[in-house]
Amino acid sequence: MTVSPPAPDPLPTATSTVAAPPPSSQDIDIKVTPETPLESAPQASTTARPASASASGSNADAKQDAAGSRAASIKEQLAVSTTPTVAGVASPSGVTAVSTETQKTAATGPKKETPAQPRLSTTIPDDVNPVDFEGSVTSNNEIPSAETLRKIENYMVLDKDGRSHSFKSLYSGSHTARRVLVIFVRHFFCGQCQEYLRQLSASITPEALLRLPVSTFITVVGCGDPGLIEMYASETGCPFPIYADPQRKLYDELGMVKTLALGQRPAYVSKSVLKTSIESVFQGLKQVKKGLATKGGDARQIGGEFLFEPLNLQSPISTPWSELEKKGFEEAMAATASGETSNGSGPLRSSETSLDGKFEESEHVGEEKRVTWCHRMKTTRDHAEIPELMEVLGLDGQGMPIKDSKRWERALEQRKGTGLSMASQISAMKARAGGL
Repeated sequence: MTVSPPAPDPLPTATSTVAAPPPSSQDIDIKVTPETPLESAPQASTTARPASASASGSNADAKQDAAGSRAASIKEQLAVSTTPTVAGVASPSGVTAVSTETQKTAATGPKKETPAQPRLSTTIPDDVNPVDFEGSVTSNNEIPSAETLRKIENYMVLDKDGRSHSFKSLYSGSHTARRVLVIFVRHFFCGQCQEYLRQLSASITPEALLRLPVSTFITVVGCGDPGLIEMYASETGCPFPIYADPQRKLYDELGMVKTLALGQRPAYVSKSVLKTSIESVFQGLKQVKKGLATKGGDARQIGGEFLFEPLNLQSPISTPWSELEKKGFEEAMAATASGETSNGSGPLRSSETSLDGKFEESEHVGEEKRVTWCHRMKTTRDHAEIPELMEVLGLDGQGMPIKDSKRWERALEQRKGTGLSMASQISAMKARAGGL
């Protein structure tokens, strides 16, 4: 009998589930907007590809958790790199963030600071140089052209009695010197200009000018009411004729501008601004009864100096004059200083006529003149210094020194005007006359 061995038990069958591999970075769709701040950044959305049909629910959950963790990590890194932060503050990831301004500076280089521009004061038009008390105006010392002089030669100025004179008659005409320095001052209450004329009158006298081989003189023009001329002459002790241009037409045409800027203190100013201002106020109060307290002129208007000389010294008008001609001129100039002429303002000029038309003189055509040297002020106390005027006129000496050695040295060295006067020819003529 054959016994068969028992059959082996069948192997148990089981259904095994293989977990799907973790999703790669390509399986995740991350949406992040860099411009959006961190607090408002949208949550990264994840979309996993479907697992195999045989995957169990637990494995799907594990897959989703892994993908979510990876997306959160990527989102954190993106948020740190795109969100603007303050320079020097550590980010949550431990990386020191750099501000967008720092990044911009690194790309374009350090920002260059624009240097502050000086505040300028008024020219024409006024919006070019706004009025202030700082800096200086944008002025120049260009010599006026012959066309400009022809345009303004018939402009009228007024003497202290209200008589009108053509501007040309101040530097060319009957009883007029061949060389005339016309000084334009500010308003008649300006203490700075009054000090200037005091220094000028002490350093340059009519007698010194008359000793030059070519007749030379000085004329002053202000921009106030002619009724203040007498007061102005008394306050300054000025021996030269003074006129008024209340409408300031000559100032405008000759390129003189406006400002209230004080500028550097010149050598000719000995008093403080406070003291001259107080004196100006008292001068104005004295004119209240006459109705002239507010008629000193435009306080913003500044002036300058213009030297008129003949086109040629060797002209039909002899130089030096004969004794008879020189004596007559000296008498006329002496009368100017004393105010004893017929119109009370100096020697008679060409084309004179009063405001009411009652005075009239036949016109005398003098020799042609031109401006050979000029200076326009840039501040309210920027007249050409006395040593420069004496040099331009051909006078010996340097004027009266002041106690402040620094300001006086600057006055001796600095030259504000431009042009070439006949001073060298005057000096040569004086040397020849001295050798005779």
